Amino acid sequence: MTQPTTPYVLISEVGPRDGLQSVKATMPTADKFRWIDALVTAGLREIEVCSFVPPKLLPQMADAAEVVRHALQYPGVTVMALVPNLRGAEAALKSGVHKLTIPCSASEAHSLANVRKSRKDMVEEVRAIVHLRDEIAPGVKIEAGLSTAFGCTIQGEVTDDDVVWMAEQVVAAGVDEAGLSDTTGMANPAQVRRLFNKVRAAIGDKTGAAHMHNTRGLGLANCLAAYDVGVRTFDASLGGLGGCPYAPGASGNVVTEDLVFMFEAMGISTGVDIEKLIAAREPLMAGLPGEPVYGMTPLAGLPKNWKLAA
Repeated sequence: MTQPTTPYVLISEVGPRDGLQSVKATMPTADKFRWIDALVTAGLREIEVCSFVPPKLLPQMADAAEVVRHALQYPGVTVMALVPNLRGAEAALKSGVHKLTIPCSASEAHSLANVRKSRKDMVEEVRAIVHLRDEIAPGVKIEAGLSTAFGCTIQGEVTDDDVVWMAEQVVAAGVDEAGLSDTTGMANPAQVRRLFNKVRAAIGDKTGAAHMHNTRGLGLANCLAAYDVGVRTFDASLGGLGGCPYAPGASGNVVTEDLVFMFEAMGISTGVDIEKLIAAREPLMAGLPGEPVYGMTPLAGLPKNWKLAA
């Protein structure tokens, strides 16, 4: 088989989950369908479409099972859902998702605030979810997203040792991979390189995605730093929707359009058609009228004679 001339990276679109649950408005289910259709048309092959949480806590996700059912019609697309606990995992597995993401904080303070469990208790929850997966849906992949890996707004510094410990614990509990999340937008490129290298030294090829936020304008730089040390899966959100926009005028999640443009301009294939990706902003904005969207590439336009990477 002929090897590709350019490295391939996987862009994992998290807007339909991370983005929609971070805004006050609830996107109508039909608009979610149209948005997911447009994302698939653009060439995205992994989409986190929802989270399975009680509707009273997140009414934006009340239609999770319907959204999963719609997304499953597309062959070749990995349909993901976030689950914070065993009950959510059971509902997600019954819906037919291909992959679960479990938020596991590297910060003890954030873990208690976010999932109301200590880090050790969350590891046991992961173990229970893995056991359930093995029993009823052994083909489903599980990724632990190590949130606040680069700093926490509650406790402040999160040590590298705490992150590595959590990565080792969730892998021992049975997850297929553990990715690093810059939940609070505190990361810098040197820290990203150092921490991914340490985690890879500890858990090897189970090192998962980079989930970077652009809160302080370093999202793309941090993604490139992660790429430089071997990361090949990157979470991003169309229009930069969601995340933790603590800085005025700054988006939270890395903008999918800008991330795809960066890699493609470097000759690194993403498999995503950026013109169709930019067009996917239309159903997003139609479903959330008035909600601000971000992205430098859609505003500036593509350069003359633009070509996707081979």
